[in-house]
Amino acid sequence: MLPDVTHIESLGGFRLRVRFSDGKEGVHDFTPMVRESNPGPMLKPLCDASFFARVFIELGAPTWPNGFDICPDYLHQQMEAADELTQVAAE
Repeated sequence: MLPDVTHIESLGGFRLRVRFSDGKEGVHDFTPMVRESNPGPMLKPLCDASFFARVFIELGAPTWPNGFDICPDYLHQQMEAADELTQVAAE
């Protein structure tokens, strides 16, 4: 089963603490994504840190008010590859 995002928290700048449905959690820095040399119209608003901080979860995916979202499975893979995820204790 593919993991969904169950909790998300803005940590300032372009960093988010993300928890997934598989019990893994970590902090990911999205600075490289928002600093792309030619961001498209959906990504451009996220370049403003105050807009970026307005992230919320919709259908298990990190989503912003303009409708931009990130596939939770892709994010999980990226964070796993960067060794950013740890297993958290059951609540």
